[in-house]
Amino acid sequence: MQGKILIIDGISTNRIVLKVKLTAAFYQVAQAGTLHEALKAIREDPPDLVLTAINLPDATAAELCGHLRATPATANIPVLAIDTACDAQTRLATLRAGALDVMNKPVNETLLLGRVRSMISAYNKFAEWQMRDETSCALGLAEAPADFMHPGTVTLIGMEAGPLQGWVRQMLPHLRASYTVTLLRDAMAALHSGKTPDAIVLALPDTAEHSETCLRLISALRASARTREIALLMIQKTPDPIRATSALDMGADDVMTAAFDAAEVALRLQVLLRRKRHVAQMLQSVRTGLREVVNDPLTDLYNRRYAMPFMTRMIAHSAANQAQFAAIVADMDHFKRINDLYGHASGDAVLVETARRLRMTVRGGDMVARMGGEEFLIAMPDTDIETARSVANRLCAAIGNTPFAIPGADHPVHITISIGLAMNAPALTMERNPEEVHALLDRADKALYAAKLEGRNCVKFSRPQNRPAA
Repeated sequence: MQGKILIIDGISTNRIVLKVKLTAAFYQVAQAGTLHEALKAIREDPPDLVLTAINLPDATAAELCGHLRATPATANIPVLAIDTACDAQTRLATLRAGALDVMNKPVNETLLLGRVRSMISAYNKFAEWQMRDETSCALGLAEAPADFMHPGTVTLIGMEAGPLQGWVRQMLPHLRASYTVTLLRDAMAALHSGKTPDAIVLALPDTAEHSETCLRLISALRASARTREIALLMIQKTPDPIRATSALDMGADDVMTAAFDAAEVALRLQVLLRRKRHVAQMLQSVRTGLREVVNDPLTDLYNRRYAMPFMTRMIAHSAANQAQFAAIVADMDHFKRINDLYGHASGDAVLVETARRLRMTVRGGDMVARMGGEEFLIAMPDTDIETARSVANRLCAAIGNTPFAIPGADHPVHITISIGLAMNAPALTMERNPEEVHALLDRADKALYAAKLEGRNCVKFSRPQNRPAA
C-alpha cells in the first residue's frame, strides 16, 4: 500500500465515494463519521493523511486540527479538508488551524490524488528526519531547538515584474519577509547567483508554452543541489487540475489553484518555512551533535553506536506503520590479503573508497554504517524486497566492477564484497510484535555467510549453517 488515509465525514455516501477513489490508487483507507470516532482511530492506528469534511456532526475541521496539533504524536499528520462551498473566512480559519489545503467540491480526481501523493511524501520525508533526530535524543546528543525564527527570504517568479511587485505590496502586512522579484526567463541564473532564498512563489502563466517552461523550472530546481531544498509554492491564475498535479509531482511543495490571495499565500508560506526550518534544525542536530561521537573516523560513515539505536527505531517505526524495511550486511572479500600485500595504509584507502561507493549507491534516506573492520551495515526504511534486492546487487557491482587504485599497488586492484540481505517479517509487523535488532542482523549475517560459501561477490537471502574463513 502507498499509505494509510483516514476519511472523516458525517455522510456515509461521501466517505464511500472517496474510499473507492483512494483504494483504487492502492491506499489503505479507514473511515470515521465524527471527531470522537476519528480521534479514537488516530490514537489506535495513526494515518499518513487525514481527509476530512469541513463540518462534522460534532466539530469542524479546524477543531480537528487543533486536537491533532495539541499532541506531539499527531502534530505533524497532514490534514486535507473538502467542502461544497467554503467561504473565504472558513477557508482561512481551517488553514490557520493547521490544514494543509481546502479543496472545493466537485473535487477533480487527478488533482485529489496528486495532493494526496504530495502530502504523504512530505510527511514520510519529515518522519525520516524526525527518526534520525530521535536517535540523537536517545544518545543524549540533541541540541535544544531555537525558539526565535528569523524572517525568511522569498523570491517571486513570473512573466512580468509589475504584477509580482503588486503581490509583494499585498504580502507585506501578512508575512514579514525579505522579498525579491525575478522574471521566469532569468530565474535559474538568478537563483544560482547570490543568496539562495528560503521560499519561491511561482506564478504559473496561462499560455501553454510558458506554463511548460514554468513546470520545467520546477524540475530543474529540484534537480540542483543548490535549490532542491527551497520551499516552492505555485499559484495558478486560472484553475488547471492537470498542470497543478504535474507541478506537485515534479516537486512543488504546494499549489494554489484559485488565484492569488495575500492572506492565504502568507499562511501557506508560513507552513512551508516552518517545516523547512524544522528539518534544517534536525539535520543540523544530526550533523553537529553526532559527527564526532557516532561517525567512524576513517570512513566518516556512521558507526555501531549510531547504527544500533537507528535500527531499533526503524523497526519500531515500521511496525507502527506496517511498512517493510531491509537490513544489508556487507563484508569485503579476502581483505586481509590487501593489508598483507600492500600494508595497512593501503587497506585503509580501500575502506575509505568502499565507503564512498556504498554511500553513492544507496538511496538518500538509507543509513550506511561501518560496524567494524571490513564489515558494513545498510539500513533501508520503507523498502520492498524488489527494491532491496536491486540496491544490494548494485552495491555488489559498485565494488566489484571497478578496480581500486590504491597506494603500494602498481596496477588497480580487483576487490569484491559479499552481501547478506534480510527483510522484516510482514506477519510480525502486522501483529505489532517486530523482531529484535539482533535477530534481524543474525538473519542478515547468515545470509552473508551463504554468500561467502557460494564463492563471494554475490548477494544472498538465506540461512547458511557454517561460516567460512574470510
